[in-house]
Amino acid sequence: MKRMNTTGKNFWTSRRISLAVAAAASLAAAFALSSCENVTGYTQPSLVRVIDASYIAPTVNVVVESELLASNIGQGTITPYGTLPANNAALIQITAATGGPALATANGTLLAGHQHSVFLADNGAAPTSYEVTILEDQQTVAASGHSAFRFLNQAVKIGPVDLYMVPAGTTLANAIPLVTGLPAGGTAGYISFTSQTVTMVVTPTGLTTPFYAYTPMALTGGEVRTVLLMDTQLTSNPAVAFTVADDAGPAD
Repeated sequence: MKRMNTTGKNFWTSRRISLAVAAAASLAAAFALSSCENVTGYTQPSLVRVIDASYIAPTVNVVVESELLASNIGQGTITPYGTLPANNAALIQITAATGGPALATANGTLLAGHQHSVFLADNGAAPTSYEVTILEDQQTVAASGHSAFRFLNQAVKIGPVDLYMVPAGTTLANAIPLVTGLPAGGTAGYISFTSQTVTMVVTPTGLTTPFYAYTPMALTGGEVRTVLLMDTQLTSNPAVAFTVADDAGPAD
C-alpha cells in the first residue's frame, strides 16, 4: 500500500482547517443577514396557496408568474403555502390539468412578507365561467386563549346559513351563533372567540336544525383557520361539507 508522506499529510490537514474556517465565516455571515429585517437589495417573498371552490372546473393546475403553484387539484382543495416573489400585478393562470388554453386568468397583488390565497370559484355568468381572486390571509397567531376562524360560503344550494362553535357540554339550543345570515358566495373572516373544545355546526339562518356538525376540535389558543363550506353531492337532501385549513398558529 502506498503511504502518504508527512509533508503531504500536513498540507491536507492545513487545507481542511482553512476550508472549515472559511465555511464557519460564511455561515456566520448568513446568520447575520437572516437576522436583519432589512437587507439592501432583498425583498421578502410572499406565501401563496390555492383554494379551489369551483363546482364546474375540471381538475386544474395553477400557475403564478410562470411558476407552477398547484397541480392536479379539484373542488374542495386547500393547498399548503408555497413561496413566490412579491409582485404588484402577478399573472395567475388556471388551466386544465390535462393541458390546453387557460380556463381563467387574473392579475393580483402578492405583498412581501404576507400570506395570500388564490381563490377559484364559479361566477355564474356562464356554464364554464370562473372567477379568480386573491385573498389576504391572517399570518399572525390569534390572541392568547383565543382562536380566529374565517368562513368562505360556497354552499350554493342551501341559502344563507348560521355558524356555531358549540362548546363541549353545551347544546346547540343554548349556543350563540358566531356568524348569522352568511349568504352563498359570502365571506366572514377572521372572527375571534375563546379557545376550548368546540363542535362547528352550520344551520339554515334562524333555525336550529343542523345541516352539518363537524368533528369536535380541541382548540388551545392561537389557532387561525379558514373554513370552506360547500354543497355535498346529495340532491334529494342538500347538506354542507367542510374543508378546514391552518393559516397560522397550532395545527391539528
